[in-house]
Amino acid sequence: MDEKVIQLLKDQLWSVATCADGVPNVVPVGLRMVTDDGKLAIGDVFLETTKQNVAACGRAAVSAYDPKTSEGYQVKGPAEYVTEGPVVDKFRAMAAELFHGALAVRGAVVLTPETVIVTTPGPDNKKIL
Repeated sequence: MDEKVIQLLKDQLWSVATCADGVPNVVPVGLRMVTDDGKLAIGDVFLETTKQNVAACGRAAVSAYDPKTSEGYQVKGPAEYVTEGPVVDKFRAMAAELFHGALAVRGAVVLTPETVIVTTPGPDNKKIL
């Protein structure tokens, strides 16, 4: 992913989409990060269906956009659910600070970007980067 995509992902909220048994699921996520190695990680506080769908199909998509400029991207790729490691530790620390013990992180969905698609309106819409 290029720096423009990474910066937008760092600055904006995401929606994560998964599917299993032909039933799509999409949810907004607040606990999210682009890891140092370029993966997209989503902290699991209320992601039961997302977690089940990732286990079933092994893939996910993330969409993010800037509401001020309409610049946006969709990132698709293989995904896995993890319950330990540095990403989960970071999310647990974030949740402790944000929620003061009221909510806990159970794990994380980690998506490895395979395809990045421009969703910005205009001539580059649907362009694969």
